[in-house]
Amino acid sequence: MIETLAERVNGNAWLTHRGRFVDTTFLLGIGPETWLVRIAEGHVAEVRKGPFIMPRWTFALRAPREAWEEFWSPAPPPGSNDLVALLKTRRLAIEGDMHPFMANLFYFKFVLASLRRSA
Repeated sequence: MIETLAERVNGNAWLTHRGRFVDTTFLLGIGPETWLVRIAEGHVAEVRKGPFIMPRWTFALRAPREAWEEFWSPAPPPGSNDLVALLKTRRLAIEGDMHPFMANLFYFKFVLASLRRSA
């Protein structure tokens, strides 16, 4: 499913416009799996699956697979419906330089929510 991230984000003109000033690489941890996502001017330029040897990223978002599956469900339950809710329930860990993430929080919320399965 992560492989479709570029297609889903880059096909959404509103979302790419919202992130037009975002240039970063972040690590997405889904249980034991890791993915590097490179964002260039709001577009998902690259998505690579790990394992990696000394990957370079600005920040990392890590959560158990079950937490992400709930987040990506068509109607996520309370506590799983938002990245901040996952953080508050201590199922999401944020590492690294949080400034790009927090400065563009709505963009990243919508980027990751774009992977939700439709009902």
